Amino acid sequence: MNKAGLKIFLVYALLCFIWGSTWVVIRFGLESLTPMFSAGVRFAAASIFVFILMKIKNISIQTDRIAIRLYLLMGFMSFVAAYGLVYWAEQFISSGMAAVLFAVYPFWIVIFSYVRMPGEHIGFYKIIGTMLGFSGIVVIFSDSFTGDFTEYILGMLAVVLSGTIQAWVAVSVKKSGNHLNPLSMNFISLVAFITPIVALILGYFLYNEELSLRHFIGTALVLTGVFGANLGNLVKLREESIFQLKKEIKVTDE
Repeated sequence: MNKAGLKIFLVYALLCFIWGSTWVVIRFGLESLTPMFSAGVRFAAASIFVFILMKIKNISIQTDRIAIRLYLLMGFMSFVAAYGLVYWAEQFISSGMAAVLFAVYPFWIVIFSYVRMPGEHIGFYKIIGTMLGFSGIVVIFSDSFTGDFTEYILGMLAVVLSGTIQAWVAVSVKKSGNHLNPLSMNFISLVAFITPIVALILGYFLYNEELSLRHFIGTALVLTGVFGANLGNLVKLREESIFQLKKEIKVTDE
């Protein structure tokens, strides 16, 4: 593996760990703080960090009409509503289960992109992956079909709704905010296949969280669906890497 490839792998691994561990960190914060106060402290700190990073990179906050509208949309829908639901839900469900249920996010991305951006190519892999993922969600929620909505069930529904809201916001940004700098929007792509696994492992070791057989089967289907939905991109990336490698070898030989 060359230096560039190693750097990409290390950054990817770091992102997986950070995003995967955030679910356990949320639960840890809820041991001493209320959901909204805990979320507020976290995002205030994150905002300061992003602002400093933008200053270092000399990136200005864009203030055109579309940008302001998207800032407000993300501020309320993504951070207040969606993350508020996650913080509230983790009072009643495990951090690992929250991570798995939030994995509906890429599936809703596919659906919303198809509905709101007709020119967006969906592809066979994404369709099959989405179907598998939603079948996993159905399995996980199968014991709630009796209509007995306990706080545990409501917590799971809250996380699914959170992932759905986040997907709507992401598609809105993709549709209208191509001119915006990624840092100014705090728009980081989610590594949705690896992070639930990281969250499940950390939850097991730090909080003794366990999944029932039904949850295990549903989780496996969700993660398989996420992998399947991204398989086309992985194949394309592999082909591009091979082409680039052959190009480098040809240049070296010459």
